[in-house]
Amino acid sequence: MALYVQKFGGTSVGSVERIKAVAEKVKRDRDAGHQVVVVVSAMSGETNRLIDLASQINEDPTPREMDMLVSTGEQVTISLLAMALHQLGVPATSYTGAQVGIRTDSAHTKARIQRIETDDLKGDLDDGQVVVVAGFQGVDEEGNITTLGRGGSDTTGVALAAALNADECQIYTDVDGVYTTDPRVCSKAQRLERITVEEMLELASLGSKVLQIRAVEFAGKYNVPLRVLSSFEEGPGTLIVADEEIESMEEPLISGIAFTTNEAKLTLLNTPDVPGVASRILGPIADANIEVDMIVQNVAPTGDYTDFTFTVAKGDYKQTMRILQNDVIPALGGGELRGDDNIAKVSLVGVGMRSHAGVASKMFRVLAEENINIRMVSTSEIKISVVIDDKAMELAVRALHTAFGLDKDSIHSE
Repeated sequence: MALYVQKFGGTSVGSVERIKAVAEKVKRDRDAGHQVVVVVSAMSGETNRLIDLASQINEDPTPREMDMLVSTGEQVTISLLAMALHQLGVPATSYTGAQVGIRTDSAHTKARIQRIETDDLKGDLDDGQVVVVAGFQGVDEEGNITTLGRGGSDTTGVALAAALNADECQIYTDVDGVYTTDPRVCSKAQRLERITVEEMLELASLGSKVLQIRAVEFAGKYNVPLRVLSSFEEGPGTLIVADEEIESMEEPLISGIAFTTNEAKLTLLNTPDVPGVASRILGPIADANIEVDMIVQNVAPTGDYTDFTFTVAKGDYKQTMRILQNDVIPALGGGELRGDDNIAKVSLVGVGMRSHAGVASKMFRVLAEENINIRMVSTSEIKISVVIDDKAMELAVRALHTAFGLDKDSIHSE
């Protein structure tokens, strides 16, 4: 007998028919002798509907009241799923995050889980119940309902699996696993049988939408086996495991290719090449709560001035331009500002880079052969990212996917 925590996202419970299908699946696992905790999101589109209602009342509602409002979406789903299980003869009890003992800090709309009180939950499981838990939410020490941020149901599932020492946390979604890249861009993309937590973190941070970053971090910190599965078809999915469980196996050099067009590039030309200039440029941007991604600083031929280039999220592009133009350039005593929001970032990810040289040179050669110009480069131990023109992104992804052998059917095979 195993203990599974199963999380179903909004599309998986998007209608009464789909909720009934989830109940049938849960019943099969329970009939096989397993204990099951189910974490569910709000029905597809429900959270957006609630947010829209709030905007019609108040364009700037307080975070506490927003949490009170949007947390109701999951409450609808848990009760409906419990009813569907009862209809199948399966004993089940639904709980909100507060009722099941998910304690968080008081950062409304982006709270973090501090602890989970599992005694009652374990009692229900021992009594043969299926426990249905509202994802995305908890309660702070003052009894206020809090939410964990969009996609927070993944984090709820992993946190419960860690607290219960579950055999596996299974994330059911509308895809059947983690792929080498987005199949919509590269038709030869292959589903990975397994991937390391570290690789999944990189892919998630670089734009992969399969899992929330915080959920992957939680899984890595507490060594929770995490599996991504499809709600709509049978299959083994993708198992995300601790790095040491995979390093002993013969793994490919590159596990996946991530990409995003949600970035913009800004360059300050002819800024003084003196200590502290980077802080003077990026400080006001950080004060505006804008996150900077890639950074490149070049020394001009005279050595007295430098060109400073960095990227931000595309949604922060115009505000960052204003800050540089109105605050930073006057403070530096001059400089020329250039910006470009027609860029893409393409990244190779793989733990195999640790023990293999030449990945960067091969990547650059492949892009050169496709006449794709590289405008920025960033590297880490298991990642290489380049900034290119957004119109060349899909060509770059497909060319790299083939060049690094990711088209093969044997990727990460059992």
